[in-house]
Amino acid sequence: MSEPTDDFEYERRFFCRELPAEYDDGDAPALIIQSYYVYTDNYALRVRLLSHSIQMDMTPDLDPIAVLEDNRERFSEAYVTVKGPSVGGTRYEVEREIDTRIAVELVKRGGRVVIKNRYSVWIAEDGWSVDVFGGPNAPLVVAEAERATPVTNLTIPKFCITEITDQPRFNNDGLAERPFGEWRDDFERELAKDGPHFQPYFGKNRMA
Repeated sequence: MSEPTDDFEYERRFFCRELPAEYDDGDAPALIIQSYYVYTDNYALRVRLLSHSIQMDMTPDLDPIAVLEDNRERFSEAYVTVKGPSVGGTRYEVEREIDTRIAVELVKRGGRVVIKNRYSVWIAEDGWSVDVFGGPNAPLVVAEAERATPVTNLTIPKFCITEITDQPRFNNDGLAERPFGEWRDDFERELAKDGPHFQPYFGKNRMA
């Protein structure tokens, strides 16, 4: 694994209802199971496992630990990650690859677990990740554009309903602490009352 050149990630994130069919190229998404051992005040310590060979619908009754037990030999990548608070689409992040067998045992033994499918799509000049969550975070869908530098003058596809870049409750560590299913109705009422919002300080928002 190459050495990191920048200990910060730059991203913008959006709440979505779904990933439209025209953006699905037919490739299987990556299944991600990750456990958060620190998930308070926007600081995070995470162990993540990825598989590119497991296809699974993200339903509310999905048990991440059961999925892990049934498929432990099919995870091909694992990482331990440290994150700091996110400010203006910028967040401190340091990550190291670890043995998948160790990662499985760590996830089984502690932390708050999140499961999701991650789709990779190309929109305009940017690569995007679209996460479809299962278990207590279903039916949440979050789209994220990430660059090596601050994400400005972004082309935002129409399936992005509203921006959540600076809402920690939508961060994965926030979802580990308090799953989307616990506050989904409150959020929907907020969205109906206030309408969608897209941050104005990232240059020009180009709505596609």
